[in-house]
Amino acid sequence: MGRAEALWRQVKGARRWPGIAVPALEARVAGCCLVFGGLFMTALATITPAEFEGIGGVYAIAATALAAGVGTLIRGSRIRPWQFQILVGLAIVLITVTVILAQSAVMAVGVATLYTVVAFAAFFLSWPQTIGFLGFAVLSGALALASTPGVPFGAALIATCTTAIMGAVIASLGQLMSNSERDLLTGLPNRHGFDRIFASAVDRAQAGGPRPTVVLVVLEGLDAIGDKYGHQAGDQLIRSTVDGWRGVLHPEHILARLGDDEFAILLPSGTEHEGVALSHRIRMATATGCGAGVTAWQPDEAASVVLSRADVALRRAKRGGRNRTVLESAGAPTLAAELADAIAAGVVGVLYQPIVSLTEDNLIVGVEALARWESPTRPDLQISEVITVAENSNLISALDRYVLRRACSDVQWLQRQRADLPLTLTVNVSGLELIENGYPATVAETLAETGWPPSQLVLEVTESVVDVDTPASVAALRELRDQGIRVAMDDFGTGYSTLSRLQKLPIDLLKLDASFTAGTELDPASPPPPLLQAIAALARALDLPVVVEGVETERQALALRQTGFAMAQGYYSGRPQVTELLAQRLTAGSDVR
Repeated sequence: MGRAEALWRQVKGARRWPGIAVPALEARVAGCCLVFGGLFMTALATITPAEFEGIGGVYAIAATALAAGVGTLIRGSRIRPWQFQILVGLAIVLITVTVILAQSAVMAVGVATLYTVVAFAAFFLSWPQTIGFLGFAVLSGALALASTPGVPFGAALIATCTTAIMGAVIASLGQLMSNSERDLLTGLPNRHGFDRIFASAVDRAQAGGPRPTVVLVVLEGLDAIGDKYGHQAGDQLIRSTVDGWRGVLHPEHILARLGDDEFAILLPSGTEHEGVALSHRIRMATATGCGAGVTAWQPDEAASVVLSRADVALRRAKRGGRNRTVLESAGAPTLAAELADAIAAGVVGVLYQPIVSLTEDNLIVGVEALARWESPTRPDLQISEVITVAENSNLISALDRYVLRRACSDVQWLQRQRADLPLTLTVNVSGLELIENGYPATVAETLAETGWPPSQLVLEVTESVVDVDTPASVAALRELRDQGIRVAMDDFGTGYSTLSRLQKLPIDLLKLDASFTAGTELDPASPPPPLLQAIAALARALDLPVVVEGVETERQALALRQTGFAMAQGYYSGRPQVTELLAQRLTAGSDVR
């Protein structure tokens, strides 16, 4: 099996595009060869016009070669592999037609020597492609020379064999260079190969092409596994991890191994946001966990500058703990920097929206903590956009923890104003924060420091986060529930919940999305909508309390209470407000009015 696996790796390796095959170099070689061939044939046809049958055809061939060569040089680093292969085939066809047009055996053999120029293409082709193009050139040359009267067999053999031998030698040199740029264990490009590939991507971007993004990834736990189980176990982990990552990457993404546990992913036309999202998918496909640093090329930057910035991001991710992604953006860091400063200075606001009991005269039974922040440069920024900035800039953990700590302290003070009325504090949790290692312990530490009881804390997550197919999220939620903390599914009814999923997931209550009630005039005198009736019945069957969001009017509240819903949240119960206003309401009376 070992020998067969090694043979298969060699076969797959032979099909790979050589590391030397970067577009800029391909364009220069192909363009110069075509221009040289065109000029040579123009001069030859001008000096010895009698040697060719149909001199106009020779000039047309020369003009075609010149035009193709100049166009290739102009296109430069934007040339694609398939375009390079078309140029190789075009050169073979042009040389073959010129050989056929030659009237003398000497001229035919002389023109056939141009096939050796085609052999240079082998430097940029994989072995199967090299064999195909060399075979095409040798066969075309042999047939063309055979059609010319008086060409000795030996001369034809020398011309064609020379092309084949040169192509084989050049292909071997190209393969040696390619092997020097590949990691032996995984077959991926190594650091030298990735540097060359990324430099080529930067050249294309400088020429007006797409802007590349780099994701550096460190495989966590590799040293521990190697120390415990041996070097071979570590190698097997690397191979299996790379195989898993290949299933996550898009075909245009380029994965490279830069060191023992360090990898790089090039997104030739990806954004920083896409790079961050890819790092999360990579992490989900990694058994031992991984850290990541993300950055994107900016105009006029050298490749080395971008890679240095990505390395800084990766080091920050390592210092921050396991399974972290850090974005080092040189593009427009203003918002992220402003948000980071606001969190550090403690100036991110937290407002609290009441949750009332529909069955107890609209008694305030809890509040939901809602972050509020006004950017100095973007005062119109919505809170959903703030969350996106935090997620893309690796600030979501800091923001979530800040809001949790602030909310626990604020509502602890609020609770003291009405000690006889136990309040429930609801706090939103980002999916990215939930899967961070140690998150349940962080919550427990915050509760201990602020004194807020775990039994009065509800952590709110969306349906996409609370998914049986994301074991890390589910495990974290179960650990939180073991501490006495309850879990709410937010925006229920807008995702893909099913009965079977609700029975399996660690959920204590549901928050019905506002789309079911906002803008709808429910009539207490009329039967409630069948869908609301069904949801109420489902919640009762599963013994899951429901908080209906988006309740705006008293009529809606009355209709929902008659349908069987016990709690409501929305402008009817109160807008998000500071704790001082809530304290006034709590001490003045429980009714929302």
